[in-house]
Amino acid sequence: MGTVHAKAQHNEGFGQVGGLLGLDEPLEFDEEPISKPSIKLNGVRARVDRVHVDGLNRTKDDIIRCAVDDLFHATDFEDVILRAHKVRRALDATGCFRDIGVYIDVSSGPGATPEGLEVTFQVKELSRIVGGINTTVSENEGNLVIGVKMPNVAGRGERLQAEYSVGNRSTSNFSVTAAKPFLRSALTPVLSASVYQQNHEYPWSGYRLLDRGVLLDLAFNTSPATKHNLQWEGLVRETSVLSKTTSFRVRESSGPQMKSVLRHIVTIDHRDEPVFPSRGSWLQFSSAVAGLGGGVAHVRTELQAQANATLPQASNVVLQGTCAAGVLHDVFGSELADRFFLGGPASLRGFAQRGVGPRADGLSLGGTMYWATGVHLYAPLPFVAGRGGLAELFRSHVFLNAGCLAHPEEGESLVSALSEARVAAGCGVALRLGRVARVELNYCLPLRAAPRDVTAPGLQLGVAAHFL
Repeated sequence: MGTVHAKAQHNEGFGQVGGLLGLDEPLEFDEEPISKPSIKLNGVRARVDRVHVDGLNRTKDDIIRCAVDDLFHATDFEDVILRAHKVRRALDATGCFRDIGVYIDVSSGPGATPEGLEVTFQVKELSRIVGGINTTVSENEGNLVIGVKMPNVAGRGERLQAEYSVGNRSTSNFSVTAAKPFLRSALTPVLSASVYQQNHEYPWSGYRLLDRGVLLDLAFNTSPATKHNLQWEGLVRETSVLSKTTSFRVRESSGPQMKSVLRHIVTIDHRDEPVFPSRGSWLQFSSAVAGLGGGVAHVRTELQAQANATLPQASNVVLQGTCAAGVLHDVFGSELADRFFLGGPASLRGFAQRGVGPRADGLSLGGTMYWATGVHLYAPLPFVAGRGGLAELFRSHVFLNAGCLAHPEEGESLVSALSEARVAAGCGVALRLGRVARVELNYCLPLRAAPRDVTAPGLQLGVAAHFL
């Protein structure tokens, strides 16, 4: 089809002439370097005459035309290749296909131009029903997820999905989600509605949380790196204690509550890789207002950021800086589940899970404001020669992190409440799990802690999708 495959054929006997002559050592010949011609693709004029999409069954033509229209604006061969790759990503983002191949050939037949090309996309649509079993991680807990999905229900990327998950700490979740993408819009918004039930246990705070609710989400992109989520969530929350000896401060939060939340999340991601980035930055800002109905009213804001840079003296060593901060302004009805918690292998290393901040009878009560920051060095494993293989999944890790969680009482200075910094340092090994999560095994040394904090010196194992 206009694709030329060239393969160099190696002459195995060329370097073994000495063996043919009865010599013990092979003869060596000096070779003159062969010049390789370079072709500037942006200097080759080209245009796209036709676009074919083969393999369509349920998918409607209008969203395909919208996706491939960009190809007809190409002016040279390099532009054709770049735009074809962009169209391939757009088709993949619809969630309708599992395999997309791209073929470029010289245009022929009626209407062909001297510089014309034909671009063919060979696609395979997803089955009407797709099921699977996978794992997720959240708050240092592993979850087994069983899901069933009906993709491309009406031919324009709609999907219906049901998931059930169970965790290793008596955690169970169930959700049913319907999503509708608007692929012809400039911001490519996706509207989704979910009905869910979540059951979580938090032994570090002595309570169990059962949420039943509805979540409406509108996601859209204002740039390739910037994503927005506008959400409304309405839920009935039931908090219960885990034992008869649970602190009275925790028992005060038990019982059912109704809650209505408006939330905006903006995420800006310029990293080259989500798990082990070598350059770029990531920022997420979340703001939520509760109180438009229900028995809880508050304003909750949280900021998380990350910056990465490769050291100029060592191209395989990455310096990473992280920070996070949050404030909860309570109007009425906010309970333990609404507060911030700090400590654990995925947040403030060197401290136990939820081991930082106010406590009552050994249980974490959380706080209404916090800050945390960290400095990290990531490098390939020492004493491992070469690159590739399993070694690429591992990184050696050195860190220094600090943070503070506070729940200021009336009349207490905010500066004094947030100045009681906790500090820990350590080193360890990190293992990448796909492109979404990682495992860390660190040896931690707490350097500064408050008397009420629960430290975790020594080895600490963490599994999460996002680490401080």
